[in-house]
Formats: sequence, structure tokens, C-alpha cells
Amino acid sequence: MDVSIVIINYNTYELTCDCVCSVIEFTNSISYEIIVVDNASKEFNEADFRTRFPQVKLILSEQNLGFAGGNNLGNNYAIGKYILLLNSDTYLRENSVLSTFKYLEGRPQVGVVSARLIFPDGRHQSVAQRFPFPKYLLIELFRIQKLMSKKNAGKLLLGAFFNHLENAEADWVWGAYFMFRREILDSLPQKKLDDSYFMYFEDMQWCWDIKNLGYEIHFCAETEVVHIMGGSFGSKTKLMEQYEPVFLERNFTKTEIWLIQKLKKMLTS
Repeated sequence: MDVSIVIINYNTYELTCDCVCSVIEFTNSISYEIIVVDNASKEFNEADFRTRFPQVKLILSEQNLGFAGGNNLGNNYAIGKYILLLNSDTYLRENSVLSTFKYLEGRPQVGVVSARLIFPDGRHQSVAQRFPFPKYLLIELFRIQKLMSKKNAGKLLLGAFFNHLENAEADWVWGAYFMFRREILDSLPQKKLDDSYFMYFEDMQWCWDIKNLGYEIHFCAETEVVHIMGGSFGSKTKLMEQYEPVFLERNFTKTEIWLIQKLKKMLTS
């Protein structure tokens, strides 16, 4: 099996069905399986889903495990060489799974790759980003990128200075389209992706951990996936406020955290 595609459903039945349909329609020339994890949804038509998609592995969780926990549950059933974590509010318009599979096959140093994500109206999403190191925040605060060459400014992955049309190495990529080598799980603590974050900042932590294993994180501009964004979950503000300090405290020194918070406040003031 080349790729196991894990999709988490939580009260997004129609979006999930649309996502699965798009995978089936556009994915070919590769062996793959689809694993849908229902995260204890209040609305999920199991009988209808099994009838519509008999080829899909359906895992019913008795409790809402969050995004990270739900994906780990799905990963337990994955048999592919690579695992693609795919948001239920995405849909394919081309053979993106094959494109990112080939991208990883040709680059053994890369542990994770994301596709180019766009809104339904075609606007690009900032899927590839840098960790919040003070140096990057200082560059953004003082707009130093304006003094840099176009090529070097693009490497910062900051807003309009990155055109999203070129492959790039990033510090982390969003979990909405997150293809990684299954073998990585065996080298991670507890042999799974970190699921101490219920939702938000888990993808940043995953990339931090995977980079620490010696792998690179890449953005693949060669294929495009539509991400409705916000269709999978409700308001994210409270959860982001809850888990950002957790991520910082786990990975940065107290001095770095103080500086990061100071610079972020200046950027938003």
C-alpha cells in the first residue's frame, strides 16, 4: 500500500462525504486506502456512509479525541508506506495524492510534505510557515524583508513575499494536508504523533518533533487542494489561546518566550 489517507469526521458529514468522493474521483496510478474516523459525532449516518463508501475503513470513536487523537486512532489502522492526514473540509481537484507521494519518494530527506492549499475563491493559504523564533518576528516587525533580495525574502514565508508557486522548505506546515512517512511513527515518543494538544498547535509540534529526528518539512507547490477552512471546526480562538503557551513552554526558554510574546504584541498593536 502506497498511501493511507486518514480523514477525521466531527459533525461534518456532508463535507466528509464530499472529501471522500473527491479522493476517489481524482486519485489513481497509486495504491491507497481511505480511513475515516468519526470522532463521536452527534450527527453521523453510519448505515448511509457504509452503503455509499463500502471501500472505506470506518472507525467509530466512542469519545471525541480531538484532531490529534483522532488522527492517531486512524494511524493505528494505516498500512501505507505514507500517511496523509486530510481535513474533512478539503476536496481534491486533481491527483494531489500521487503528486505528493512522488515528491516524498524522490526526496528521502523530507519527512513531511503539504500541498498548496487555496480557499474556494482561489486565494492562497499560508500553509507553510516558520516557527516563532524571535529573529523571524524581528524581521517581520521591522520589515527587513523589504531590504532583502526577492529570493531570500521568499524563504521567510512571510505573506506577500512568498508567492506559493515554488516548492519550499518550511519549519512547519498545516495539518489540513499532511503527508508523512509512516516509519517516522516508530521513532517518535510512544510511537505516535503528539496528541497532548486537543486541537491547534499539534501540527506545529509534530513538525518540531519530526525535524528533531533529522527530517525536513516541505511545501509542494506542484499540486493544489481546496481547503474551505473553518468547515471542520467552530471558533478556534479559545483553543489557540489555550495551547500556544503549551507549545512555547515545551520548546523555548523563558527568555525566548518573553521576547516572542513581546514581539507578537508589538506586531498586533
